[in-house]
Amino acid sequence: MPTWRKLERGPVVPQVEALLRERLRTGGWAPGEKLPSESALAAEIGVGRSSVREAVRLLHREGLLAVHHGSGTFVAEPGAPSATVAQLLRRARLLEIYEVRRSLEVEASRLAAQRARPEDLTELRAQLAERAANADDPASFVATDLDFHQAIVALSGNSVLAELFAYARPIIQATLIDRIAHDGPLLDTDQAHDDLVTALEQRDEAAAIAATVANLEQTMRQLRAEEPELDR
Repeated sequence: MPTWRKLERGPVVPQVEALLRERLRTGGWAPGEKLPSESALAAEIGVGRSSVREAVRLLHREGLLAVHHGSGTFVAEPGAPSATVAQLLRRARLLEIYEVRRSLEVEASRLAAQRARPEDLTELRAQLAERAANADDPASFVATDLDFHQAIVALSGNSVLAELFAYARPIIQATLIDRIAHDGPLLDTDQAHDDLVTALEQRDEAAAIAATVANLEQTMRQLRAEEPELDR
């Protein structure tokens, strides 16, 4: 029986999807191979069957799995058309996530500029250094990057914003790691991150908002620019 990573706090389905996606990406199941049943996967991962079913549905929609009613679920055979559709869906999903992040993090950074204490900002600088140190390890880089952003949301002093970010984080994290796996490194936004901490240090709300937008908009512009490639 394979060993599955322990799930974190937050939405279950995105985490199950990420586990199955990673197993597919690393060749844990070969093209054409039949997956274990929903009940078997649910027992192995430690979740309900409905969570496995929804995760399988999402991967089927991307063309990564083939569901044959009455026969089971199989790893899809690789093919250009399904790969193109999967690429489109990944980009569309990531763009939607960034749109949500922008609306949440802009307000969080504005409030953090009002409320952050000097000792909080010293810790943010340390987190930036840790983020940079993990640049060559995609999973660690994404985790430390989101630690940094989650810390800023916490500094907003708004418990609802903090809960929303904590709830969405597993989805954001899995999607960013998937993006790196399929499309290569994320854009370099080090300067925008540094500008954000500087703005918080200066209690400059407008600059904090501008730095947050600059950070997220770089990736959003890239995703929008890539969309026409799928029609060629």
